[in-house]
Amino acid sequence: MLRALLSDDLPRSRWLAVALVALLVALAVAPFLFPGAKSLNVAAKICVFIVLAASFDLLLGYTGIVSFAHTMFFGIGAYGVAIALTRMGPGWDAVAVGVAGGLALAIALAVLIGLFSLRLRTIFFAMITLAVASAFLILASQLSDITGGEDGLNYRLPMALRPSFRPFEGVTGRVLDYYLVYFVSLALVLILLRIVNSPFGSVLMAIRENPFRAEAIGYRTVVYRTLASCIAAATAALAGALLALWSSQTNPDTTLSFDIMVDILLMVVIGGMGTIYGAAIGAVLLVFAQNYLQDLLAIASKALADVPLLGNLFHPDRWLLWLGVAFILCVYFFPTGIVGKLRQRR
Repeated sequence: MLRALLSDDLPRSRWLAVALVALLVALAVAPFLFPGAKSLNVAAKICVFIVLAASFDLLLGYTGIVSFAHTMFFGIGAYGVAIALTRMGPGWDAVAVGVAGGLALAIALAVLIGLFSLRLRTIFFAMITLAVASAFLILASQLSDITGGEDGLNYRLPMALRPSFRPFEGVTGRVLDYYLVYFVSLALVLILLRIVNSPFGSVLMAIRENPFRAEAIGYRTVVYRTLASCIAAATAALAGALLALWSSQTNPDTTLSFDIMVDILLMVVIGGMGTIYGAAIGAVLLVFAQNYLQDLLAIASKALADVPLLGNLFHPDRWLLWLGVAFILCVYFFPTGIVGKLRQRR
């Protein structure tokens, strides 16, 4: 049963299996195990970014496509739901229209970019996707009547997802909203596992290793790469829709920023390219670092306040410095990512 659920892609490492089970259980009981708005928000973001990083790994790790337009699809999904809820009101019909519209636009753009650009060399395709993503970011920031401009959109969620909704004692709409994000994210990750462990996924990995040989034995590499781009774009758009349903506010900084693209890339590299599990581990580590590293540095700075230089070195304002150091150490000691290293040790 477990092998079927994981599409025969078992962790193949005892420590990795323990980490994945602990992550799955911790996220499942997060609303009750970790009380507080910040911890629940971090747990929801972990779920969203696991899906986003896993969908990007389908491109980079499994197909060998370097794309900087992934946050564009993420933003399209988020803005689709946000615009629909703003214009149609806080109903489930608006959510359905927003998700469907975001998916349709994301897939259409992925097809256009893929068919016209994937024949180019990797670096030129990456530059084209960067230009398209930058243009879309500027467009979203300027179309104030539709997207709200740089301030974004604020909207009301369906009644069942609002904090004031209390169907049971101790359960609010916020908890229901979290479990919507959790279970949809889990389903999407399992679907991606099924895709990469199917014959289609094997072809993608063959194209990654040697596209000329794959073309020579009869596979149309542009078609397969375009299909992979469409799947990744659709998954990223769904992740954006989940973020929109969780945050009740959508703006360019939280969905279309190039900083998010860098975060996704770090998640995939830290966790290990070419493995969905690596995307999950990398997303957890980076989201935790972004939200709690400052708190840990504040504790260290207070403890070392009497020590010259060290107290200032561990100041919370220098959390990006320590995040960079941690990334360098991770790449040095885990060149194939954390998951890759754990599997090699086994």
